[in-house]
Amino acid sequence: MLIDTHTHLYVLKFDEDRDEVIQKCLDNDVKKMLLPSIDSETTEALLQLSDAYPDIFYPMMGVHPSSINKESINFELENAKKHLFGSRKFIAVGEIGIDLYWDKTTLPEQIEAFKIQVDWAKELNLPIVIHARDAFDEIFGVLDEIKYPELRGVFHCFTGTEQHAEKILSYGGFKLGIGGVVTFKNSTLSEVLKNVDLKHIILETDAPYLAPTPHRGKRNSGEYLPLIGDKLADIYNCTLPEIAEITTKNAKELFGI
Repeated sequence: MLIDTHTHLYVLKFDEDRDEVIQKCLDNDVKKMLLPSIDSETTEALLQLSDAYPDIFYPMMGVHPSSINKESINFELENAKKHLFGSRKFIAVGEIGIDLYWDKTTLPEQIEAFKIQVDWAKELNLPIVIHARDAFDEIFGVLDEIKYPELRGVFHCFTGTEQHAEKILSYGGFKLGIGGVVTFKNSTLSEVLKNVDLKHIILETDAPYLAPTPHRGKRNSGEYLPLIGDKLADIYNCTLPEIAEITTKNAKELFGI
């Protein structure tokens, strides 16, 4: 069994054939899929999907950093907090973090939102799912300031350097989320992972984005997760069933599923 630890299968791009895509995932041994939140505009769709397939989908709650700015921060955080501290069970606070690829001017608000949501995770004893695009130093700065050794989670869509990986793993409770980028011809991630024990790895798609080779540029989904597993099997000189066993164990332990 494979677990897709990061998929946005609830977004509009799947509205016309969502059930068919889910079946394709199941046919490719992807039996569980974790749903990170984006913002208030997609909250209802996320909850509806997790309610429709409670044995397959596991919801998270948080605010994506790209949805944070001066105008939106209060409303978005209030919406996420209302759900997170309500009666429904969520497996993580996410996806949260900092993204400086699209807009650097919102950095102060992104840092504020990240700190607040980490505090929620501490209060609820939940893992966090970190989005860190062009922002490793800023993320590390927040985590180093917080100094909370029990904090745990995953650096989603990890594409950093060996030094970044070492820093992340030094915190003690974090995994690296590996997706389609590892299959890209120009990616250096394979070399980085050769120095990372498989016990620190979980699999993800980030669907509908970042489809692995040979589907790069197309809509991504969990049906392609075995391709990412195959690439990791090459890197770690083992079999896909071994990759599946270890990464599934890692995901279950981290998210408590």
